[in-house]
Amino acid sequence: MKIYISADMEGICGVVSSEHTARNGREHDRARIWMTEEVNAAAQGALDAGADEVIVNDSHGTMANIILEALHPSAQLITGSPKRYSMVEGLDDSCDAAVFIGYHAMAGTGGVLCHTYEETVEYVKLNEMEVGETGLNAGVAGYYGVPLVCVSGDDVLCDEASQLIPGIHTVKVKTALSRNAALCMPLKSVHELITSSVREALDHRADIEPLVFTTPVLLEVRFADPRYADVASSIPGVKRIDPKTYTYMCDDYLIAFDVFRSMINMGC
Repeated sequence: MKIYISADMEGICGVVSSEHTARNGREHDRARIWMTEEVNAAAQGALDAGADEVIVNDSHGTMANIILEALHPSAQLITGSPKRYSMVEGLDDSCDAAVFIGYHAMAGTGGVLCHTYEETVEYVKLNEMEVGETGLNAGVAGYYGVPLVCVSGDDVLCDEASQLIPGIHTVKVKTALSRNAALCMPLKSVHELITSSVREALDHRADIEPLVFTTPVLLEVRFADPRYADVASSIPGVKRIDPKTYTYMCDDYLIAFDVFRSMINMGC
C-alpha cells in the first residue's frame, strides 16, 4: 500500500503567524521541527495500517521546510520548488490514499492564517462551489482515483474538509481564536491523535470516495486587487467577468488546475 502525504505549515499545532511560516521568521526553525514531527506521526499511522511505501511532499512556501535528518526513516521526501504540481507533486494513480497534514482553511474564513494558495487570491470556485487548498488538491487526487482520507489543521479547516468529503477523518490540532491566534493542544497528544487517526482512516479508506469534480469543470478565481488579475488575461481560454475575476472552463480537471496555478503565479 502506497500512501501520499502532503504537508503544509499553517495548520501545524503552534503555528499562528508569519514568524513561524516565513523563511526569515524568528520562529521558523521551531515550526519546521513541529511540522516534521506531525509528518512523522502521520507516516507512523500509515505504516501501522500496513503501508509499505510513504511519500511525503513538502508543500509550504519554499517547499524545503521538513528536516530530512529528522524525517521518519521509512518515508521518502519530495522537497524544493518549483514543482509542476506544487502541493500535490508526486500524487498519481499509483497511490492508494492521500493524507494532508498541517493544512489551513480557505481565504476569508477566519481560520488560522487562512488563504487559498496566495494572499493575492480572494476566492476560488470549482463548479460554483468555493474551495480552498484542501478542495483544489483533493481534486487532483480524485482525478487519479485516490481518496483523501485524513486531514489535520485547525477547527475551521476540519469543518471545511468534512463538508467537502463525506466520511473524511479530521484531526483538530488547534482551535482558531483569530487569524493569528489559537488554542493549541499539547504536542504529544497531537502526535498520538494524528497517528491513530491516520491508521483508522486508512483502515476504512474503502468507505471514502475520491473527490471528483464533474466535467466540464468551471474554474472561477477572484483576486484581491485588479492589478493581480490584469496579468492573467494573457492565459489562453480565460474569460474576465469583472475587474478582479476570471473564469475558465475545460473537460479535464488537471488542465483546470494547471490554469489556476498559472493564474496565481502570474498574479504574484
